[in-house]
Amino acid sequence: MKFLLTSAGIKNPSLLTALVDLLGKPISEASALCIPTAIYPFPGGPGMAHRFISGLTSSPMCELGWKSLGVLELTALPSIDKAYWTAAVQEADALLVYGGDIHYLCRWMRESGLADLLPSLRETVYVGISAGSMVTAPVFGETYDDPKRPFVIDQGLGLVDFALLPHLDHERHPESSTVNVARMAAEVPVPTYGIDDQTAIKVLDGTVEVVSEGRWRLFAPAS
Repeated sequence: MKFLLTSAGIKNPSLLTALVDLLGKPISEASALCIPTAIYPFPGGPGMAHRFISGLTSSPMCELGWKSLGVLELTALPSIDKAYWTAAVQEADALLVYGGDIHYLCRWMRESGLADLLPSLRETVYVGISAGSMVTAPVFGETYDDPKRPFVIDQGLGLVDFALLPHLDHERHPESSTVNVARMAAEVPVPTYGIDDQTAIKVLDGTVEVVSEGRWRLFAPAS
């Protein structure tokens, strides 16, 4: 797969250029499936899912002018003929994976069967937002309720070989202060990128590139 792992969607021209480069064609000629699953466990989750799909959030993604846009709801996939949803995924140029509860997203990535399919999608662009980006890592850490609590370290999907924590030093995300990201990075065995909302990690043919009009930092794993 190709990856564009964002903190908060396509927020600036550099990130838009990176997305078009990975697609290999204009967005207006590309098809996408959006995946809102991670947001449902949050208060007001169904409404937030609708706003994401409708392009009404502060995280630009679904509203970018895709040739076609569909919804892939992971919790529904086990009850659907696998051949049908697999074909839809294989035909899409991009998967737009929304943020929310990373543990819930990781669970349904696996239980739906999508996690097993993703490595075979050589030309598909995986575009993540927040938890949708974090879940691609071999391991991830997070705490939403109290930034002073120890991070919950868990196994991710291992689609990339680094970890990522979004919303670096964002005033509404105290858990993502530089100090806390450094603390988490010391607990995981792979390099960790802390990225702000103007930054993304682009991965093409195994080459990792930071695309940014903001701030980011790479933390080495503890020895």
